[in-house]
Amino acid sequence: MAHFRVFLLILPTLALLVSGCESSSPLEAENGDVVGGVDMAVLFAPPTSAERAAIEADWAQRVPEGEGIEEEHAEGAAIGGVPTHVRVVSHLVDGHRHFGAIIEPAEEPEGEVPVLIFTHGGDQGVSVDEVLFVAGTLGISADEFVFAVPSFRSEPLHLGESTWLSAGPPSPWDRDVDDALSLLEVVLLTTPSADPERIGVLGLSRGGTTGLLMGIRDPRISAVISYFAPTDFFGPFVEEVVRETLLERPPELPGIDFLVTRIVDRLQDGTLSVEDARLELLRRSPARFADRLPPVQLHHGTADTVVPVDEAHHLVEAMEDLGRGPPEFEAYLYSGAGHNPLQMLQSVPRVRAFLDTFVKGDAPTLVAMEGPSHR
Repeated sequence: MAHFRVFLLILPTLALLVSGCESSSPLEAENGDVVGGVDMAVLFAPPTSAERAAIEADWAQRVPEGEGIEEEHAEGAAIGGVPTHVRVVSHLVDGHRHFGAIIEPAEEPEGEVPVLIFTHGGDQGVSVDEVLFVAGTLGISADEFVFAVPSFRSEPLHLGESTWLSAGPPSPWDRDVDDALSLLEVVLLTTPSADPERIGVLGLSRGGTTGLLMGIRDPRISAVISYFAPTDFFGPFVEEVVRETLLERPPELPGIDFLVTRIVDRLQDGTLSVEDARLELLRRSPARFADRLPPVQLHHGTADTVVPVDEAHHLVEAMEDLGRGPPEFEAYLYSGAGHNPLQMLQSVPRVRAFLDTFVKGDAPTLVAMEGPSHR
């Protein structure tokens, strides 16, 4: 039960956040809803094609590299009772020392095995022990994958009694992607058994959004599995969070400090323009780039009070507009489930089947389950 309690603590994330890009300028919106000196109609007008192009150009210049690699620690572990080997490594990202864990089969496999990247939720760092617990809960064997576990800048990586703190200013969802993709480079450079042609991402909450953005930015990502993730920062939910923050009533959510200091305070004191604030929102909105996504499987509870289930609907609608559906896009909604994958045990065989099909490349696992539920 200790694992279970700690696991729940790392799940919550800042639920900021809510679908294609319009061609008209956002500055043409009516100035009828000013809060704390910020015109909400302008800030949350639909993104333009020019804004999307600016974000894509920025992403194209961010090339992940495995620089300054050092092995910090190594020890044995287990997933579901199967022995494995854990290496804690550090490397440089944007000039900052970053830490991550690589979990390999204890016995050298006969050939290459796929890579599975775990991207965590919350803003309190990541525990390798909890990732091992999650993998075991999902029935993922230690000899099936090479696992990559990135921390995010300014946050700790825990393994047993040891902790390593990644440097750099926090940048939830956006630079999280750079951190995770850079660790992937380290995995491919230092792990002979890692297959560069088969790479999946499994993300929770904040990590779910990060995983979707990884799939958008890096064509090597074969598939993404996302649990209860924010998908679009241009909608009623994030607008309400910003409104309450401007009225000096910020909601009690993890990560709210980032929103206040990075966007709201700077909008109010004039050091951040509305145009630049909109780009900050857009670069964190995977639903606005749905056409670039690899195969995706979504899981969301209808009773989620941290990230509302509407966030799943936004991506579903974007994918439907593109004509994308099963098997390459699946969305499962769980009646009465909250912000907790342990309330979605039906997801376990679905995750396994999706990994087998799109990451491992095996024949689909046959499981008895309902079809995708998009509504």
